[in-house]
Amino acid sequence: MVILTFYGGVSEIGGNKILLIDGDTRIFLDFGQSFNFGTSFFTGWLAPRKINGLRDYFEFDLLPRLKGLYSLEQLKTTDLPYTKPRIDAVFLSHAHFDHINHIEFLDSEIPVYLGEGTKLFLEAMEETSSFCDYGKHRFQTFRTGDRITIQDIVVEPIHVDHSIPAAYGFLIHTSEGTIVYTGDLRAHGPRKDMTQQFIEKARASEPVAMICEGTRVVEKEKRRNYSEGQVLELSNEIVSSTKKIVFATHYSRDMDRLRTFYTTAKNNDRKMVVSPKTAHLLGRLVEDTRLDLPNPIKDENVQVYYKRKKTGEFDEKDYFVWEREFLDKKATYKSIQENQGKLIMDLDFYQFGELIDINPHPGSHFIHSMSEPFSEEDIEDQVMHNWLDHFQMQFHQLHASGHMNKSQILNMINYIKPERVFPIHTENQDLFEAAGSTVQAIAYGKEYMLH
Repeated sequence: MVILTFYGGVSEIGGNKILLIDGDTRIFLDFGQSFNFGTSFFTGWLAPRKINGLRDYFEFDLLPRLKGLYSLEQLKTTDLPYTKPRIDAVFLSHAHFDHINHIEFLDSEIPVYLGEGTKLFLEAMEETSSFCDYGKHRFQTFRTGDRITIQDIVVEPIHVDHSIPAAYGFLIHTSEGTIVYTGDLRAHGPRKDMTQQFIEKARASEPVAMICEGTRVVEKEKRRNYSEGQVLELSNEIVSSTKKIVFATHYSRDMDRLRTFYTTAKNNDRKMVVSPKTAHLLGRLVEDTRLDLPNPIKDENVQVYYKRKKTGEFDEKDYFVWEREFLDKKATYKSIQENQGKLIMDLDFYQFGELIDINPHPGSHFIHSMSEPFSEEDIEDQVMHNWLDHFQMQFHQLHASGHMNKSQILNMINYIKPERVFPIHTENQDLFEAAGSTVQAIAYGKEYMLH
């Protein structure tokens, strides 16, 4: 008997936690945190207390109370007794926090399977952030072509294109047939061929079920979305038409977007300026040669921006050890100020204070390469525009989504032809009804048998 239970991603974006049971074998597909996780009880600095382990989460039913899942340390303050692991493995589809963030609570004896590139992401994030600690795990890496046997289940990871490298979907071969899990995927990125390969293999498996993401399955899209190629083309038009500095902001783990701006800089005889954190991430990811990313130490087209700390004199001792490795590629507010027309600079919203020191020339450009705000009342969005208006900068919205749109999702389902579809990672399960397969609306914590 094969049973699916959904403990996250149910009528919400992200937070996927899918328990799959086949006889005596139990695995989780992803173990992430949704974007609105806990917002009914926590906000800003009011957050679950680290010292309290899982007790604060259990108080508000924010995580499933399952025996044999969590570590002894996390359960010490709770009334859920610790038992040895009853979960045989956890499979992570990619390194976005809404798919991985809650692995910190897991028993370290549970094997965690993930792509080789995903492991590099996790390591780099832990090395550069005091807030990032995924805990100790028995990590096992995979690539496309591997087949991983977990007792009665065989999991086949297949690469897909998403807004982060090393993203995978899974074919899970069970005693009752194959289950397709899409993870997150798109068909308009630079490696849409990988998504197509996944779709073809999913169709060939004649699946009995498909767990399908639906981030962009909405009645009518209000946001502007481009392909990655269009973002490159439009960015090149902006940069080639100005002699002033161009700033860009994008999701920190979106290496396709970073490559787009890097390519734009090279095309226009400019340098690409990144933060030490981004440089460190690149330095780890270039270990995987399949990702085709610039080496921040060796590439003459990359500079690393150092903001003032402690002494204010760019003293080596002012910086963390992991930051110091790029000091030979150092750019400061002074060098940026003096070479504005020769640069494209990564600038995160929370680093806007550097604009005061850089003092960009009026008419400089800012490319916002992230999703538009959900509402006109977004405070951060208003603050961002206040800064841009103050420095008389020109604003451009250029973003390529990491997800398929509604018609692409429904076409994919109709092509793969699963017997049943379980919509996840979506706020609109009802809109899946247009798919040709039988759609099973899901509820949190309810068990669904395949037959």
